[in-house]
Amino acid sequence: MKKERQKNRSDENVLIMNILAIFRQNPYTLFNYKQIAGRLGISTGQDRSAVQQSLDKLITQEYILIRNRSKYILNPEAMEEDEAVSEMEGKIEVTIRGKGFLLVPDKDDIHIEPNNLGQALDGDTVLVKLFPRRKNHKPEGKVMKVIQRKRKQYVGTIQLGAKMSFFIPDDKRIHVDFMIPPENLKKAKHGEKVIVDIAEWPERSRNPFAVVKTVLGAPGGNEVEIQSILANYDFPLCFPKHVEKEAEKIPTEISADEIKKRRDFRKIFTFTCDPADAKDFDDALSLQKLKNGNWEVGVHIADVSHYVRPGSAIDKEAFERATSIYMVDRVVPMLPEKLSNDVCSLKPNEDKLCYSAVFEMTEKAEVVKSWIGHTVINSDRRYNYEEVQQIIETGEGEFNNEVLLLNKLALILRGERNKRGSINFKSNEVKFKLDEKGRPLEVYIKEQKESNMLIEDFMLLANRTIAAHIGQKTDKNISPKVFVYRIHDEPSPEKLANFSEFLRKLGYNLNVTSKEKISTSLNQLFEKVSGKAEETMIETIAVRTMAKAVYSTNNIGHYGLAFRFYTHFTSPIRRYPDLMVHRLLDLYSAGKPSVKQPEYEEMCKHCSEMEKKAAEAERESVKFKQMEFMTDQVGKSFDGVISGVSKWGIFVELDYSKAEGLVRLEDMKDDFYYLDEENYMVIGHRTKTTHRLGDKVTVMVKKIDIARKQMDLAIM
Repeated sequence: MKKERQKNRSDENVLIMNILAIFRQNPYTLFNYKQIAGRLGISTGQDRSAVQQSLDKLITQEYILIRNRSKYILNPEAMEEDEAVSEMEGKIEVTIRGKGFLLVPDKDDIHIEPNNLGQALDGDTVLVKLFPRRKNHKPEGKVMKVIQRKRKQYVGTIQLGAKMSFFIPDDKRIHVDFMIPPENLKKAKHGEKVIVDIAEWPERSRNPFAVVKTVLGAPGGNEVEIQSILANYDFPLCFPKHVEKEAEKIPTEISADEIKKRRDFRKIFTFTCDPADAKDFDDALSLQKLKNGNWEVGVHIADVSHYVRPGSAIDKEAFERATSIYMVDRVVPMLPEKLSNDVCSLKPNEDKLCYSAVFEMTEKAEVVKSWIGHTVINSDRRYNYEEVQQIIETGEGEFNNEVLLLNKLALILRGERNKRGSINFKSNEVKFKLDEKGRPLEVYIKEQKESNMLIEDFMLLANRTIAAHIGQKTDKNISPKVFVYRIHDEPSPEKLANFSEFLRKLGYNLNVTSKEKISTSLNQLFEKVSGKAEETMIETIAVRTMAKAVYSTNNIGHYGLAFRFYTHFTSPIRRYPDLMVHRLLDLYSAGKPSVKQPEYEEMCKHCSEMEKKAAEAERESVKFKQMEFMTDQVGKSFDGVISGVSKWGIFVELDYSKAEGLVRLEDMKDDFYYLDEENYMVIGHRTKTTHRLGDKVTVMVKKIDIARKQMDLAIM
């Protein structure tokens, strides 16, 4: 008995030392107990509780500190002098002035002077040597080594020289020009846009040597600029030939044997609803009345996992891309066109394979039971959102009874979600009408209407049902299997407090005493400001106050939707995490053991990063079209709203085109203006004139730079 106690104590000490080692190796990183358990390879409930006990002891001994939302960090005061960190690894940010910052979570960033950047470029992962901390100075360091480049390729323009040419990057945060010998020019002409790779960067050279990979052409044209944006974010411009060849071999016919394995929905009313210009239809709804008077609603999702096998060339390429990218004039798909627009796309009047979540519901939208499995469907009708909206508004149209009933059920689901604390952020998109050459003829705002929400409500129902199916504990002694969740953390208390204080100055209140009260209070706030001058400003700051939704194996729920369990199951044609979810469902339904958490967490992280990059590229394509649309408006005046303030100037969004431009503070000659960051305004030193986020202003267009996607404005 004594030996057993000693062994347990010894095991406990080993566990504590291993946990402490993780914190010492990552002195500035916050971990929750699941992340620590994952790093230790612990998955069972009993061992995880031992991790929690060890963490509690380390807190008592003041080796680690607990932060908000049950996250832990190393206590800097507990580190011995000889254990003090002298080197750090991380991502570097470089400003347009060439100054670097090593990003350190929950600590001061490490400042790196231009002469200490070495061969690091913006976004690279680097090893930095820290200088001894000077009193009253921010931490400083020097880049010792580039561990991983952020980019594989760079976009910019060529400046031809007699013996050596130069490449000037489009991204001004790439603070050095690249040198290109004549043999590496690939016939690029002076001033043309090109894509280059870094060939070498000699140790004592300030500039890297590059080789031209692709000549895009003269700047300013639609094709050149859109391809430049994609290449600048490292997105491929086409599929590799071996991937296209593999896609061509996929059969389009569905065998009778395959249909026999599936639940058959081909005789049940089914339809798709997508934007008018969509080519890939990855979700459909079915509806039928049951003998007991209830309704059966099927959410049918393209069965991409049937065609795209793990480890195949298509699968590897899809994972690298992780998402489809929706540029202004094109879609850059995650999957080759044969799959995305043909084999997997749920076209009307064609048999299609699906993965489905099917619900038996009462007239009051109560889910009596649900079923998840493989199906075959044949869509009766392809609607666009405008057609469904017309049926909702007029009550007339093809299959109007079915559409109206689904809308009635969706309204109830939406109401229930709002009661639970779902936050109703508006989602308006800037869209363009383009001519045959891709030039913008018209700019308009695409609003989310009831038809969009009808489809969304059933997709949300499917996503949360799938997540709960895997994640909800049925046995307290057995941990749920590893799964891919779509998570959304609570906003930080500091950001909420700042937002609440700012609202108070405007005469509004935000109740931040509990999660439920925050969401209820936010929804009430959005209703109060609807149609008022400050509406855009308040909604913008509210969005900035929230955390960003990401993919993770560590389920913390989805704060914005007020769901304990949530995943992405409904768009595997355009999102790789949905494909991962389909495969995991199959794996676990076959009784297979859980997958490895660290491996899937890394995959989730990659997908989250690619999603963020895609969103940035999409926004940049919108900016390009807005600048192109405004080129013949220089010298004209427009009404707008102040959409941002900075130490450089005031950003104004024009009502006419929703384009954003900058009024530089140095150009505002009537006074010396300074930034009041806390109150989102600039103030005139002498006149006390204020320009605040959300204020309506009239501005004149001074200058437009299409290549840089910038517009200079002057306040009238």
